[in-house]
Amino acid sequence: MTIETILVLNAGSSSIKFQLFKGEESVLSGQIDGLGASAWIKGKSAEGATIMDRALSEEEAQNHNTALQVILALLKEFDPNLEVDAIGHRVVHGSSKYSAPVLVTEEVAAELETFNPLAPLHNPHNLAGIAGAKAAFPGKPNVACFDTAFHRTQEFKNEAYAIPTKYYDEGIRRYGMHGQSFHFIAEELHNVAPEVADGKVVVAHLGNGASMCAIENGKSVTTTMGFTPVDGLAMGTRSGLIDPGVIFYLMEEKGMSVKEVANLLNKESGMKGLSGISQDMRDLENSDSPDAKRALDYYDNRIKRELGALVAVMGGLDAIVFTGGIGENSSQTRAGVCKGLEFLGVEIDEEANKARAKEAITISKASSKVKVMAIPTNEEAMIARQTRAICES
Repeated sequence: MTIETILVLNAGSSSIKFQLFKGEESVLSGQIDGLGASAWIKGKSAEGATIMDRALSEEEAQNHNTALQVILALLKEFDPNLEVDAIGHRVVHGSSKYSAPVLVTEEVAAELETFNPLAPLHNPHNLAGIAGAKAAFPGKPNVACFDTAFHRTQEFKNEAYAIPTKYYDEGIRRYGMHGQSFHFIAEELHNVAPEVADGKVVVAHLGNGASMCAIENGKSVTTTMGFTPVDGLAMGTRSGLIDPGVIFYLMEEKGMSVKEVANLLNKESGMKGLSGISQDMRDLENSDSPDAKRALDYYDNRIKRELGALVAVMGGLDAIVFTGGIGENSSQTRAGVCKGLEFLGVEIDEEANKARAKEAITISKASSKVKVMAIPTNEEAMIARQTRAICES
């Protein structure tokens, strides 16, 4: 089966990102935000021309199915003769079972629903996108591509928690996330920095959600996220690593419910909670508030601390790659993380670091023993590649 045109969908709780690929080329991309409330759609061609930019009606914004009809209309406006051959979906959690993308059958869809408790803020909406695509494109193959799959190469010592192993066997383990991004960067290094592509690399995917991954010979060795996307680095609104005793204290001494603690750690913590100002890194970097500076210092320090752990597990370091919205665009974060890493052989070129990473850039000096880069990620392109491979096989 030859697959030419692929639609990639990344469905969130109130949003749907989409990208249309013809062959390896992205020809259309866009996003719907605000589903269930005041929703808006934006779509543009590969050349940057606006195809659609408008509010959705109340009827259109009801749910993912109605929103997909708007995306379908945009696709028809873009190309009246368009035929979509397959649809690729980002699914955050594939549990311990899925270490590779999978064609979504009725049986697979039912099984994926059982994984919802592992990523309750993500998986149900990913599955809603699949259901909507099946209704919008009857008979066309849908492929689930998992954020967790890239990390299934981790060994037990990097994947297990030190609790009775019966829980590990039941699926309580460190899964890791952002696998599509890490996989893309691992492949992209062969094009932009082949001298380190098969070496020991730490990739920092920094955005509103953030994690880091130690990659050796193109495979995930260990990562900072764990059982759920709350673990690891401080993020926009997520706490990252926290002593479980804090949770016990909040519940026993403060009388907080499980739901209230989950809301605190997922939506009110991270940079938003630390600064008391915003979850947006741009707001904090432009603020004169001491609280903003303190939050930024914390952010850089957590990344640096995790970097040291990842390097120790690999037993060395050949390259550091920054990616994601913050990693690609915040020269301040990159400089803050790399400051003091001279002992590892990191030497930053300050002028190169000031650039925005619209394409891969090297921000280390030629004399640096460790290559440091900023590389734009493209999770949708990775999903499109995987979707094509599954369908054509």
